[in-house]
Amino acid sequence: MTQGMNNLLGLREMSPESIVEVLDTARSFREVLERPIKKVPTLQGTTVVNLFFESSTRTRISFELAERRLSADVVSFAASGSSVSKGETLKDTARNIEAMKTDVVVIRHSSTGAPHFLSRLLKSPVINAGDGINEHPTQGLLDMYTMREKFGELKGLNVCIVGDIVHSRVARSNIFGLTKLGANVAVCGPKTLIPDYLDQFGVKTFFDIDEAIGWADVLNVLRIQLEREAGGNFPSIREYRLYWGINIHRLERAKRPLVIMHPGPINRGVELDADVADGNTSLILDQVTNGVAVRMAVLFLTGAKSS
Repeated sequence: MTQGMNNLLGLREMSPESIVEVLDTARSFREVLERPIKKVPTLQGTTVVNLFFESSTRTRISFELAERRLSADVVSFAASGSSVSKGETLKDTARNIEAMKTDVVVIRHSSTGAPHFLSRLLKSPVINAGDGINEHPTQGLLDMYTMREKFGELKGLNVCIVGDIVHSRVARSNIFGLTKLGANVAVCGPKTLIPDYLDQFGVKTFFDIDEAIGWADVLNVLRIQLEREAGGNFPSIREYRLYWGINIHRLERAKRPLVIMHPGPINRGVELDADVADGNTSLILDQVTNGVAVRMAVLFLTGAKSS
């Protein structure tokens, strides 16, 4: 990428120029997805290996589609049933795969820093598809692309991220990326789910969802991550829905229509009601489509340089 950046490890490390380069490149690939033949020979002869050590459906399928749309050769690896389940280390797994002459590595891992570790070991470019509770950079990029597509630019846009901030790698990537491009970012949720260091990034904090709705142009609503013990940070799901859930009645009191986003999967009836998720101001399905285009851009900008 710009300035010799061959990996995508996180938006915290990326320059504003590199972020804009990805978003601009994604616009071209978004047009490809509207064609009758949704395939280009851009990465023909390039082998991409997907290392998914953590369960994923949406991100894995999106990456695989992006790779095939670019005509890359795709190898998908899941930890279950592999040598990892027999005790093989991440280091040995990666080096064995690279010895098979792969060109780009996409990794999703439950351990924070796993992509950074791989990038120091491998000659191939490494793309982070989500690591622990650190970052999910391609999700952050596709969220930014979707907002820019809707509003024209990000500078001055009021974006509030709602929900389980402390466990969310999506929140971190959104915060790093949006603030670099001039958006005003806020978070909202229970005090127990909001880390206390966000003010150093210029992030505003709301604890009242109605106050946040009155401020925001965009609500990016996060899933309550019960598998990461988020449920222990508030008394009950019922109480969370009562105080922080996004429903049509709350939105009707807003000064203007709010754009609704969600990285998925949605806990319908908890953080987001069904009529809001499926409503006219929801960009959730646009995010899914744009995710393929953004990942095509990232693969192109890394894979083309490695070939």
